[in-house]
Amino acid sequence: MSNIAQVIGWKFNDQAGMSTKGTEITAFPNGIPTQAEQDLWSAEYNEFTTLNAYKALRQVEYSKRNQDEMRYDDAKNGTNFWIEWIDKIKLDIPKGSL
Repeated sequence: MSNIAQVIGWKFNDQAGMSTKGTEITAFPNGIPTQAEQDLWSAEYNEFTTLNAYKALRQVEYSKRNQDEMRYDDAKNGTNFWIEWIDKIKLDIPKGSL
């Protein structure tokens, strides 16, 4: 279950006039949305976060090495270690995984 504050913040870019208390929307521009709308937005948010979770995992791996230095060394030495390393990360953590 998604936190409705996170959902509407994501869906409506944290615009002014929105507030929540617990699991309830207490203020919203043009009136409180229906439960069906909230359920739809929650489903969209859950799908978005699931499909994009791989990015955070990849970022952890990317930060483990100095990529500029790897690219420089590859260019200087005629190797392709950086490309192989990036390909392995993308293979191990594919888009939309999790």
